[in-house]
Amino acid sequence: MSTKTDYVDEEWMHLRRSPFVVAAAITISDPGGPIEIAHETTAALKAASSPPSREQLLIEVSQEISSMVAQKQNPLEGFKPEGSTPADQAVMDEIGIDISRHRAKSFDSLEDTSFDLIISLSPEAHHRALEMTRTMACDVEFWNTFDPSIVEGGREVRLDAYREVRDTLLRRIRERFPMHAAPIV
Repeated sequence: MSTKTDYVDEEWMHLRRSPFVVAAAITISDPGGPIEIAHETTAALKAASSPPSREQLLIEVSQEISSMVAQKQNPLEGFKPEGSTPADQAVMDEIGIDISRHRAKSFDSLEDTSFDLIISLSPEAHHRALEMTRTMACDVEFWNTFDPSIVEGGREVRLDAYREVRDTLLRRIRERFPMHAAPIV
């Protein structure tokens, strides 16, 4: 069972903010104006203050949120949506790749549509790639990839899940795009 001590400060901050980020996503997906925003915020505060089970991790998150609210502190203070997480940054840093400035892009944000190959890693992305390339001369491959963000447990357990995905993708990239030695002239 996980507790607060299993997480570094930045990870804990993400856990503490998660009920409010979910509430914001719900509100954005079905905007209903200021009254709906107030209802969603109130529901998030209520849910975050009374965990649905007696799991220690949920209790600790709930207690911290309740304490912050009682002290008139904003549990979302400093929140900005990011493209990567501490776990994926850590495992990429292990192999010398800095992704701290990386920002994920949606299909809608792509300005260039001249692709030879699109490799999708999730069923949702694959369907979107097929839809987008219906009228293009472009190959689409689907590499079904496990989502490591759903792994629960301590830091090392979660990092191992990210490492497994990283290593699997590196292997598949090397197999799909082999590096051949240049011809000797």
